[in-house]
Parts: sequence; C-alpha cells; structure tokens
Amino acid sequence: MTDLLAALGLVLALEGALYAAFPGPMKRALAVVAVQPEGQIRFGGLVALAVGVLLVWLVRG
Repeated sequence: MTDLLAALGLVLALEGALYAAFPGPMKRALAVVAVQPEGQIRFGGLVALAVGVLLVWLVRG
C-alpha cells in the first residue's frame, strides 16, 4: 500500500511540475484532448496503463 501511495504522490508531483512550468502548453493540450472522441481517449488511456504496468513489472521484477 505504501508503494501505491508513493507512486500516486510521484504522479501528482510530476503533473504539478508540468502545470507550474508550462501552464500555456498544458492548457492547449487539455483543449486538444477535450475535442477528441471518447474512444480515442480511452485507447490512449489503455495504452498508457499497459506501458505503466509493463514498466513497473520490469523494474520491480
């Protein structure tokens, strides 16, 4: 459970750093995502999920 909380904290820190460093490009990126079809967003999320699980599996063994 502590690994999950640490990972969540890392995600929030990285995302917060992106919004703090690049607010304009992040707003534009969100605007682009807002007009994408839900199926395309879902597919992108599933790809990100698979890559993330694979990466954790490779690193943690």
